[in-house]
Parts: sequence; C-alpha cells; structure tokens
Amino acid sequence: MRASDLLGPDGPLARDLDGYEHRPAQMAMADAVENALREGGVALIEAGTGTGKTLAYLVPALLSGKKVVVATRTKNLQDQLRLKDLPLLRRTLEPEGFEVEVAFMKGLANYLCLRRFEAARRSALAEEPWAKRQLAIVERWRETTTTGERSDLKELEESAGIWAHVQSGSDTRIGQRCPHYEDCFVTTMRREADQAQLIVVNHHLFFADLAMRGPHGGAVLPDYDAVIFDEAHAIEDVATVFFGAEISTGRIERLARDATGALGAIKDGSPLPERLRATADAFFLALPEPGGGGGAESRRDLPRSVFTEALEQRYFALDDALEALESHCRLAGREAESVRQIARRAGELRDDLARVPDAAEGRAVPWIARRGHGVAIGVSPVDVSTLLREELMLKTETVIFTSATLTTGGSFDFIEGRLGIDSDVEQLALASPFEFADQAALYLPSGLPDPREPAFVDVAAESILALNAITDGGAFVLCTSFRSMHALAQACRPTLIDRKHRILVQGEAPKSSLLKRFRESGDAVLFATMSFWEGVDVPGSALRLVVLDKIPFQSPGDPLLKARSQSIEESGGSAFRELHLPTAALTLQQGFGRLIRSQSDRGVVAILDRRIRTKGYGRYLLASLPDASRCYSLDEVRAFWERPES
Repeated sequence: MRASDLLGPDGPLARDLDGYEHRPAQMAMADAVENALREGGVALIEAGTGTGKTLAYLVPALLSGKKVVVATRTKNLQDQLRLKDLPLLRRTLEPEGFEVEVAFMKGLANYLCLRRFEAARRSALAEEPWAKRQLAIVERWRETTTTGERSDLKELEESAGIWAHVQSGSDTRIGQRCPHYEDCFVTTMRREADQAQLIVVNHHLFFADLAMRGPHGGAVLPDYDAVIFDEAHAIEDVATVFFGAEISTGRIERLARDATGALGAIKDGSPLPERLRATADAFFLALPEPGGGGGAESRRDLPRSVFTEALEQRYFALDDALEALESHCRLAGREAESVRQIARRAGELRDDLARVPDAAEGRAVPWIARRGHGVAIGVSPVDVSTLLREELMLKTETVIFTSATLTTGGSFDFIEGRLGIDSDVEQLALASPFEFADQAALYLPSGLPDPREPAFVDVAAESILALNAITDGGAFVLCTSFRSMHALAQACRPTLIDRKHRILVQGEAPKSSLLKRFRESGDAVLFATMSFWEGVDVPGSALRLVVLDKIPFQSPGDPLLKARSQSIEESGGSAFRELHLPTAALTLQQGFGRLIRSQSDRGVVAILDRRIRTKGYGRYLLASLPDASRCYSLDEVRAFWERPES
C-alpha cells in the first residue's frame, strides 16, 4: 500500500471518516515524504496551514517499514498526535493488515525518578511540612501510574517544589547501575521506543539526545533510520542550545543539594557541598548584571575582558570547589552509585564552566542571562550548520524538514544556509488552501509613530482598542518584548475593563491555563510575547483579531545575533539582508498564522509598525505574508468585518 491509496478520495480514510476532505496538496506532500523515505537524503517541504501536513508525513512514515522519529516543536503537538491523529490511523491501518507500533517520548524531566524519590523520602527535606505533604501525594500516585509522567499527576499543583527533587534528567541518570533500573519509567519508555516503528518526540529531547551521543553513550533514543522535523523553522535555535553550554545558579544549587543527600546517605558529612554553594555565590555576585526579562531579551555579552584578576580568583575558586567535590565523591562513592554520579555531574559542570572564558572567538559566544530568580552564564556556537550537517544529516539515512514557514521571498535559500543543507536537496513548497482574501484582512495603519518613539505606546493602544471595538474582543496582542507587552496591557486595561472584556497577560498564569481561559471566554484580550507567536492553535471564532506591535526583528543587543551578523559582514555579505530580514519574515509569518486555522475562520491581522509601509524592506516582508485583503483605515477594517461571509 502506498500513501496515496490511504489518503486518496477512494481510500479507507475517505470511507471511514465523516467529513473527510481530499486535499491534493496533502497528496503531493505525502508523495514527497514517501519518496524521501525510500530514496534517502534530505527533503525540505513547506506546507501552508490547512494542507494537512501531519497526516501527509505520518502515513508514509508508518507505511515505510523503517524506524522513523517524528520531532515536533511542542509537547502540545505530541499530544495531538497521541490523542487524535495516530489513533485515527491505527483504526484505519490495522484492518488493512498494518501494525501501528508507536512510542511517545518526552524530555526526561517529565518523568518520576524512583531512585531520587526514595532518596528524597530519606532526606532531611522530608521532615519539612510542605515537602512531607507533597511527597505523600507523589507516593500515592506512584502506586497507580503506569507512565510516571508529570502531566498525569493532577493532584500536585503545577508549581509544586517537590518535583525538582524527584524528577529524572540527563544529569541524574545512572543507567543499569541504578537499583530501580528495571522498574524505571524512563527505561520503560526506552523499551517501548526500541519496539516501536514510529517514535514521537519534541525538538528539545531530540537535540538533547543528539548532544549526548558520543563516547559516553548517554543517548536516550534508540537508533533510527529517518527523522521528520515538524515546525522545522525553529531547529537552529534549539540546536544552538544543546550544542552550547550553560552554567546557572540553579544547576549548581541542584548539584549541591543532591550531593548533600547522596553523601548523607553514606554518613559522609563532608562540607564540600556548602563550599560549592559559597564559591558559586561569590562568583555570580561578581559578574556583570544581566538585563531584565528572560531568554534573548536578558542575554548580554560576557567578553573575556570581564574576567579581571579579582573575578578570575572567584572563577578558579569555583572550579577548585567542583574539582574537590568530584574527587571526594569519586573516592567516597566506591560502594554508592549515587555518590559516583555526583562526581560525574561535578566533572561535567567543570567542563562546561571551562568553555565560557575559553570560547573560540568567531566560533562561539560567551554570554550572561537571567534565568527566573537566578543567573546563568553560557557559551553558544555562532554557526550550527556544520554541526547539524556532520552530526545529523551525514549520519542519518533520511532527514525531512517541514513547516508552514520555511521559505522567505519565495526561496529556501535562507533556511538551507542556516541549517547546513545542500542546495540540491528535494524541495517542495505547497500553498495553503485557505482563501485568505475572503477570510482575513491585513490592517496596515498609517500615521502611527515609529515604534522606537515614546509616543508609540499610547497611539498603538488607541489602535488596539479601536480594533477590539470592531471585533468585540477575541484578540491576541502579540508583542516583541515583555516591556512592550506590559506597557500596552496597562494602557488598554481601563477601557477593556469598562467594556467587560476579560484581560489575560502572559506570566499571570501558565500558558495552557491562559489559552483555556481565552477559548472559554469568547471575548478575551490576551497580551503576550514571542512564545505565543507560534505553536498556538485557537481555531474558531474565539480568536478573530491578531495585533502585532512591531516587526519582529531580533534583539540587537543579543551577543549571539551580533556574532552571527559580524561573521556575515566579514564574509562580504549583508547581515540585515541575509539574517535579520529573513528571520523577521519567518516570525511575522508565524504571528499571522495564529489567525486562520480552518476553512471557517475569519478575522483581522494588524501590524502597528509603520516601517512595513515606509521602508523599502517592507515590500519583502509583505510578500512573505498570505494574500489577505489589505486595509489602510479603520473604516476599511469595519467594512471587511461587516461584509457578509461568502
């Protein structure tokens, strides 16, 4: 059986599924995926929203007879595959004689570690009232759970502190030497993956596994023949994280805490964990202050010149404390695997710490950033294209990259260059089947101040309120920074309250909770930043207005962006044309893509950045967006909104 037999207008899916739509673009994509799996090599497939790309790659993967990894951007898409798409295909394929063997794997921190749980129960922590109560909840759940997955532990609040003490992780696993190895939830997950033909993971787990492969044998995934990346436009960012290194106050605190517990279990009262804490505190306090916010917003340069004699003394003191802990635990842990593991973790942290001041200029960038209530320093590779080509594409039979947004200016050149893909690979660009001219209006107002001017917030807020009056809420206000998000939310709040709209702001609740409230409300206005620009699916009338505050250029102060720009300029290119502009175009496409998610959706996208009309590069950005009805005044937006649906 071929994919076309299953997906065609006369196939079993059309026969068994009410409302099944035959989609020629879906068939074309399935053929391309099928060919790539058969012939090997690399394929780039852009499939516009509504193509049905999920089934277009799942069906050929299941029919291929090869072991295939599907890597999604988010755990939400994993859950969609687990709960919706794959059960559908199982019901269809199994009567046709095909066994559908699928395994789902999430990041290790999603799973309960039985060894760490037992250690926590025996530790001094268990005597604290809050921990005692939470450990009891975990204990009851442990007796019934078959997966050990955090999302199944509904009774424990999302912010519960005990999970950090009992979760699994790449730095806490000790493999077959663990006394709980046979009953381990991660071991069970891995065994299921060994037997499965199709393994569904997220990008973070895939690249964590790729980074752990090597001489130490730390891989989590079994060997595979092919990998299909969904939402592949995000791969460079994820790969950069895992091919780099990060040392945070939180990571050191976890090591010190676990070392105290492991040594205490063997009656070793070494003061070395406290020495580690003290030297780490002294080192991080002497570092420059990172910016506010989080992620790239807070990341700042950490040049070699920062390491003055005084800071170097604290750096070496921290390194000495790690070395002392490593040596002590290696000797003390001859009969205790948990103590030997502390030695291994201390050694790995030393290695990562050494990479920061030793970062090779032009090839890696040292940085400092805020991480929640703590601070992190790290080093990131300037270019991951060579690493991806050597560690992934040259070692894997078939690699397929797919997303709704892979091209810029009608070309795959940008994504090929960033990911290290040869230009002669299989390419396919499939347009969305949606009628954007009828379903969506693109509002490009004139007369707004430049977004960098102080007056922008107040004038932009007026536009947001005017648009909300037309659509009666149901709006995402997507901002390029936390500062802009909070400023616009504050400016709009009094009027929105008067109009009885529910106001939701990123950070006030978990993302999943905000989306649930938004969908249920029907007239809510959600203010959010970059994490809501992509991977968020709100089909139907709940979302009918998307406001983008600015063109999403990356933070100019980000040291990694500066290094990548410098590399392009030194090679004779233009960083703006070759990096900044196409990156902004892809992000803008993602932001626009939140609006129209089905054939029946209808709404307005507004871009409040006048540069898209006044600057020459605006034409490039607009050409990357769907062909929606252009509106240049609120009257035109109102006329579109009031127009009878065709």
